[in-house]
Amino acid sequence: MESPCILVCSIDMVTGYCFGCGRTREEIGAWTLYTDEQRRALMAELPARLATVERKPRRETRRTRMARERSET
Repeated sequence: MESPCILVCSIDMVTGYCFGCGRTREEIGAWTLYTDEQRRALMAELPARLATVERKPRRETRRTRMARERSET
């Protein structure tokens, strides 16, 4: 199943969107219940949503940390 999750999972309190993927809590929770068409339609909206997020999370994401650790070895 395709997912926009990048393992950031922190919600912007202003917009209600996840800093990592741009989905709302409700959309994240219902993701597995959506049809492929519904997921694709929502994923098409996410880049515009992410552009409205006012700040970025300060912590290093798991994906970024794993990539950094791989490059250090």
